Amino acid sequence: MLRRLFAFNGGVKPPTHKSSSTRAAIATLPLPPELVIPLHQSIGGTPRPLVRAGQHVLKGQLIGAADGNISAAIHASTSGRVVAVEARVMAHASGLSTLCVVIAPDGEDAWVECRPVPWRSLPGDQVRDLLRDAGIVGLGGAVFPSHLKLKPGPGSRGSSKGGLRHLVINGAECEPFITCDDMQMREQANAILAGATIMGELLGAEEILVGIEDNKPEAVAAMQAASGRLGERGGRIQIVAVPTRYPAGGAKQLIRVLTGIEVPHGERSTDYGVQCFNTGTVFAIHEALEKGRPLLSRIVTVAGNVERPGNYEVLFGTPMDYVVARAGPKPDTDRFIMGGPMMGYAMPSRQVPVVKATNCILVGSPALFPPPAPEMPCIRCGECAKACPADLQPFEMYWHSRAKSFGKAQEYHLFDCIECGCCTYVCPSHIPLVDYFRFAKSEIWAREREKDSADAARDRYEFRQHREEREKEERAARLAAKAAATKARIGIDPSAGGADTDDQALIAAAIRRTQSATTDLPPAGESGT
Repeated sequence: MLRRLFAFNGGVKPPTHKSSSTRAAIATLPLPPELVIPLHQSIGGTPRPLVRAGQHVLKGQLIGAADGNISAAIHASTSGRVVAVEARVMAHASGLSTLCVVIAPDGEDAWVECRPVPWRSLPGDQVRDLLRDAGIVGLGGAVFPSHLKLKPGPGSRGSSKGGLRHLVINGAECEPFITCDDMQMREQANAILAGATIMGELLGAEEILVGIEDNKPEAVAAMQAASGRLGERGGRIQIVAVPTRYPAGGAKQLIRVLTGIEVPHGERSTDYGVQCFNTGTVFAIHEALEKGRPLLSRIVTVAGNVERPGNYEVLFGTPMDYVVARAGPKPDTDRFIMGGPMMGYAMPSRQVPVVKATNCILVGSPALFPPPAPEMPCIRCGECAKACPADLQPFEMYWHSRAKSFGKAQEYHLFDCIECGCCTYVCPSHIPLVDYFRFAKSEIWAREREKDSADAARDRYEFRQHREEREKEERAARLAAKAAATKARIGIDPSAGGADTDDQALIAAAIRRTQSATTDLPPAGESGT
C-alpha cells in the first residue's frame, strides 16, 4: 500500500559520496592495545566511576553508574585491567579533557553473565531503568538517554489509545559519506524490526513507520523482507522510502514527511502522538532486552581520504587512528572529522576515542576539503532562509550573533536551529553561518551559567546574613534570660525599669549586703569571746 508523503520546507541536495563505503560487509576490528572509555558519553549527568586502577574487569561490566535519571551508564568494552581513571582528551572540537577509564585488554574478551530481560512481565518504569543501566542512548548523533523517550506522553493528540499514534524509526541517514545505518539495515534488519516491535508495545504505538531515503534500495528491500518474516507481529510496520533530500534525517523533518505533523516550537513530538528513534538505537534496545547485553560498540563509517572506505563494528574507547589505520589513510591526511561534512566536527587529536556519538570518522585532506573561500559581507539575498528546514531567518540570526546581540538572536528562535549547515552550504558570500550560531548559543549558555552562579552566591550571602542576625538575636535572648535569673536570685523585681534602673538596683543590693555584714561584726576593741 502506497503511503501519502509530505514535504518539509528548505533542504539541499549535496553529493552523497556513499557508494564507496557500501561495497564490503561490516568488518570487526581486532582489540586495540588500549581502550580509553569516557564516562560522559550522553546528554545529562556524568556517570560516577565504579572501578579503580589495577582492577580487573569483564566485558559488559558496569564501570560508570548513571548520575540521576537524565544519564546513562558506561560499561567495559572488553575484559582486561584498568590502567587508570584519569582525564583524557575527549572527542569534541573544544579539545577539553574528560574523566576516562583506561583499560588494557587481556585478549580474552570475556563477558559478564548476560541474561534476557523478561520485559513483558515487568512494569514500564523498571524496563526503562534497565535500559538506562544498559547505557542505551540515541545513536543518531544526539546521544539523548533513550529510556526517557520510551515513556509515552499522557493523552497524546490523535491517538485512539491515549498513547502514541506513530512510532517513527529513522533510517534516512541523509548526511553525505555516512553509511553505517544503511549497512546495519542491510545486515541486521531482523533484529532492528524485532526491536521496533518491542518499542511499539512499550509505547502503545498504533503503527510503526520506518523511513529510509530512496537512495538506499538494498536497505529498503532488506527491511521489507524482514517485515514479511515477522508475520502478524509485523502488521503494524510500514517500510517507507522517502525522497532523498538533506536533512530528511532530522527528527522533525522525517516526522513531517511521514505523518504530515509539524511539531511547533517549544513542544514535544509526544504531545502530538509521535516519537522518533534511530535504527542503531532500536538495534541496541533489542540487544539489551532480548540478550541482556549493554551498549558496548557501534557501527562506524570510515570514509574520505582513505584507500578502503567501509564500515566497522568498533568498541567504545578505541582510538580513532587505530580504526582509520584499517582503512588505509592516504599520506596527505590532515584531519579527522567526527560525523559528516555538514554537521561534523574536526577532532583535536587523532588519538581521541570512538564514543557513542561517533557514527562516522571522515578522513580529510586539503584536496578533499580545501580551505573555505574568504568570507564576504552578507548581501541579504535570502538564500539561507529558503534552504532552512526549520523555517528560520539565518541572515537575521547572523547579524545579531555577530553583533553579540544575543537577546535579539533568541527572538529569531536561535535555539530552534538544528545546525544542519544548509544555510552555510548555499551562502554565496561564503559566511560560516552555523559557526556564528554555535558561538551565540555557547555565549548564551555561558552567561546563563554565570547568572546561575551569581544567584547561588547571592543566596549563600543572604543566608549567611540571616543566620548571623538569628544568632545575634538568640545571644541577646540568652543574656536577657540570664540577667532575669540573676535578678530573681537577689530579690529584684525582674519587671523593673531599663538597664540603668537594673544597674542601680544591683548596686543598692550590694550596699545592703555589705551593711548587713558590717552590722553583724563585734564593736572595735572587743573580743569575740
